[in-house]
Amino acid sequence: MADVELRQLRYFLAVAEELNFGRAASRLLIAGPSLSQQIKALERDLGVRLFDRDRRSVALTPAGVALLPDARALLDSADALRHRAARIAGSEPVRLGYVSWLPADLTARASAVARVHVDAWVAPSHTQAARVADGSLDLAVCWVRREDLDARGLSSRLIGAGRLYAVSVGHDAAEVRARDIVVLLDDDATTWLSWNAYAEQLAHDTGARAAHISDGGITGPAFFDHVRRSRRPVLNSPKAQTAPLPPELVARPVVEPKVYWTWSLVWRRSETRPAVLNTVDALTDGLDDLGIHDADAWLPDDDPYKS
Repeated sequence: MADVELRQLRYFLAVAEELNFGRAASRLLIAGPSLSQQIKALERDLGVRLFDRDRRSVALTPAGVALLPDARALLDSADALRHRAARIAGSEPVRLGYVSWLPADLTARASAVARVHVDAWVAPSHTQAARVADGSLDLAVCWVRREDLDARGLSSRLIGAGRLYAVSVGHDAAEVRARDIVVLLDDDATTWLSWNAYAEQLAHDTGARAAHISDGGITGPAFFDHVRRSRRPVLNSPKAQTAPLPPELVARPVVEPKVYWTWSLVWRRSETRPAVLNTVDALTDGLDDLGIHDADAWLPDDDPYKS
């Protein structure tokens, strides 16, 4: 029998409690097809069928009923081990920095294993990665390339990802091909180093038009001014994904390919403190790939999660 992962047992428990794959997937913050695949893998590894399911109902099989208490006991033991490790690690908080995005459930996920202190200094990705490398931070949520990780002696895991869209004048929200958009590159390389590297690679790979600016207009009111002056839709940056658009502008999905931005949780490869390593596990365990491995998805060549 193959090794059974605790993550798969958590999935089994969630489906057993909900008796509905859709509700269990929402509770676990993963995609429904991924949950179904993981349950099938668990059944294959255990050599028994855990659920009887059809289009209208889900029910535990006799084997599922028999194994459910054991699964709960194993998960309870694992949680107790994490809590004990957190106590052994002491009360020193884990210092975490970020750029513009954090998981909505960060506190809930991390509270069982450590006291996470979110640093008030919001800085660009390359700055936050450098602060982790020099010990000013323990963890950071930022955008990194493989070469950044190697150069700074960092490890990373995927913690979030989002599909970027383009913005244009008018009310036509139709899809737009990547080769028909504009990507902005700011001359202030200190602030926009990561974005510029990403945008240059996107323009090279897709034929999108690169436009150099010097007014910080990657986000904010200056960005909207660039959109108003442009004859093409302009790619929105991840820093502005949730910002409301002026009424005369519209968001348009980018296709051929779909453009994705990834967020990494990074830490030092030399890190040994249980509080930090347990926080990494707590914040990334069970995360779905969030669409970045779809056949029509685009990531830069040096993205840590590109297949």
